[in-house]
Amino acid sequence: MGVRSTEEAAVAVVRRLVQRGHVAYLAGGCVRDRLLGRRPKDFDVATDATPRRVVECFSRTREVGVQFGVVLVKQGRFWVEVATFRADLSYSDGRHPDAVVFGSAEEDAKRRDFTVNGMFLDPLTDRVIDFVGGQADLQRRIIRAIGEPAQRFQEDHLRMLRAVRLAAEIGFEIDADTLEAIRRLAPLVRKVSAERIREELAKLLAADGRGAGLRRLWETGLLPHLWPGGQWTDERVARTVSLLDRLPPSAGFELGLAGLLITNPMAELRSVCRALACSNATVRKVTWLRANLERLQQPEPLELAELKRMMAGPGFADMILLWRAYRLVHGLPADVCDELSARAERVPPDRVRPRSLITGEDLIRSGYSPGPKFKRVLERVYYQQLNEELGDREAALSLARQLLAD
Repeated sequence: MGVRSTEEAAVAVVRRLVQRGHVAYLAGGCVRDRLLGRRPKDFDVATDATPRRVVECFSRTREVGVQFGVVLVKQGRFWVEVATFRADLSYSDGRHPDAVVFGSAEEDAKRRDFTVNGMFLDPLTDRVIDFVGGQADLQRRIIRAIGEPAQRFQEDHLRMLRAVRLAAEIGFEIDADTLEAIRRLAPLVRKVSAERIREELAKLLAADGRGAGLRRLWETGLLPHLWPGGQWTDERVARTVSLLDRLPPSAGFELGLAGLLITNPMAELRSVCRALACSNATVRKVTWLRANLERLQQPEPLELAELKRMMAGPGFADMILLWRAYRLVHGLPADVCDELSARAERVPPDRVRPRSLITGEDLIRSGYSPGPKFKRVLERVYYQQLNEELGDREAALSLARQLLAD
């Protein structure tokens, strides 16, 4: 039977390397998650085999980071990252080591970021190899830098944000010395690329502990440095934490980001999204959520056409969740959120975004010349169609003629 999962693929890589006379272990976050009883997302392998030797041992490989000792190995339909045990030399750019030297498993463990990420596991014997005290810190539920915290964070500034994200993700506290070093070096995170900051922030905002994560970002002094111009106060942070805590555990990045930026003006919200190098799709959804939340706060009830347009948008279910959290934070009843959801469920799917009863071609055939007014007229006709005030094409044409005459 073939390889059926990333875990089986990684174990198969370990087994082959061991059969060829090498030391090989599962490494990093997958070991931590297995010991915590969590399902790992990725399985990485660390070995004493050099990249050249790894390529010799497997028929399908991809050399993606040989300068850092990393080769991708394919098992079945899965790619497994295989890294040679190494010791990093100096870091000049706050991200990458200037050079690496291949070393022992212990040297490899001691150059990693946090003790809970520095353990190895032999999957063939189920033996944990721990040179850094990771098992003890798992029991204490502590995120602790390996070695001197300031050195770890000066090597790679993103590790400060990663410490906060990891603590939020698995519900741990941050070791006092590690926390003090983050507070002292927090401004260095400005040197980290927007893409890397966004990736860590996305994981934090998608975690069940997102509210606690934001509080730690504020307490460590990291929050004002994540994008230019961030203006935060104790009161604003407390209110935003309260809102994030009221989002469901399953909330994703866009919903979490909309909650994080709930008090920002719309123009500033777009600016933050651009500063974090968010995709166009993310910017559209976050701004859409914000705009529709503002509409829901108005006292006028939604017309049927407005409801349908919301339902056809990029995140109606998320909008309801955001609205509910917002109302709860402000001490308002949330039953109106349930009522809107129930109202939406009563709308047949084929009526949410129906084909327009008429088009510009219909108006031209009726003798009208195209012009700027066409678009406004067609939009008004379609709005009334969504509102179910027009039953057929003739009624739509009649309204269009009246609007064009007016």
